[in-house]
Amino acid sequence: MIHDIAIIGAGMAGASLAAELAPHARVLLLEAEDAPGYHATGRSAAFWEECYGGPGVVPLTRASGAYLAEHGFLTPRGALYVGREEDRAAMDAFRASYDGTGVALDRLTPAALAAIVPHIRPQWSEALHQPACADIDVAGLHQHYLGLARRGGVDIACRARVAGLLRESGAWTITTERGETHRAATIVNAAGAWADMVARAARVHPVGIAPFRRTVAVLRVAPPAPADLPLVIDVGGSFYFKPDAGRLWLSPHDEIPSDPCDAAPEELDVAIAIDRFQNVTDWRIEAVERRWAGLRSFAPDRMPVYGFDPEVAGFFWFAGQGGFGIQTAPAAARLAAQTLLGQGADAMTAGIDASAYAPHRLLQSA
Repeated sequence: MIHDIAIIGAGMAGASLAAELAPHARVLLLEAEDAPGYHATGRSAAFWEECYGGPGVVPLTRASGAYLAEHGFLTPRGALYVGREEDRAAMDAFRASYDGTGVALDRLTPAALAAIVPHIRPQWSEALHQPACADIDVAGLHQHYLGLARRGGVDIACRARVAGLLRESGAWTITTERGETHRAATIVNAAGAWADMVARAARVHPVGIAPFRRTVAVLRVAPPAPADLPLVIDVGGSFYFKPDAGRLWLSPHDEIPSDPCDAAPEELDVAIAIDRFQNVTDWRIEAVERRWAGLRSFAPDRMPVYGFDPEVAGFFWFAGQGGFGIQTAPAAARLAAQTLLGQGADAMTAGIDASAYAPHRLLQSA
């Protein structure tokens, strides 16, 4: 059987795109691991934050919000970008960078900040409130898309790590490490941290997608973290934390260059996170209960890469989604499916400029 489209990678990107394509095409979804969602999708910090990813990602995030809320995947949280007095100019610049995007960022007084964030040290006096931030049920969203894909007739193959890609006579032959072969007219590269490796296997020019390690530690603190604590983010990008069942999820907001791999946390990165947290609050840490790391993959301009490769026929990029791939999944998948199928925009994607994410921009600058 020749599928119309084979998607390489069954994380959130691949699963959401498969679900969007299922009513219109014969789709094969290939996953290297024993089950979908093992890597970045399964290690998300699980929030929907309109500023996350920068102004260029805002259209995708905002376009996804209604779908996520309608299907019950969002729980209101709110976010605070915090800083010290010396960060005031950076805070103003950050706020100004979102002018005209529709993102609400409201100044808080030091007293208001102290009332919202228990134990914050007085030198952390600057804050911007982003009220739309919400927690995402990442596992629920991923299973939602996988379910839609299966019910739509998508063939899903796990333990199908790609070993070879060859295009001839207008179709791709895909060979897995286990020696299985599949054929498809078009392949979609949704391989996350492995995206450039997949491109090389297909003799496609890589676009420079690079993986970076991000660390998260779960802290037991005393007193317990209040359930209504917002997501708290350093405007300078050196930490964030949020509550979960009385604990705190804490990250040093690290971006450590990495090879594509099964990422593991480093003790030094956990120690850095704790040191930064203790410089911000006087919360007592009783234990580090859990820690993990995941890979976030970026193109050189830190914008996602969606679209047909301009040099190799039948090769479609759907990668480079950094840490914002979960929160933008509905709009990104809809936009990519419309491009693959030659369809026009709908209500969800009408306000998105697809050309901003096209791969040709990276090949022209290479």
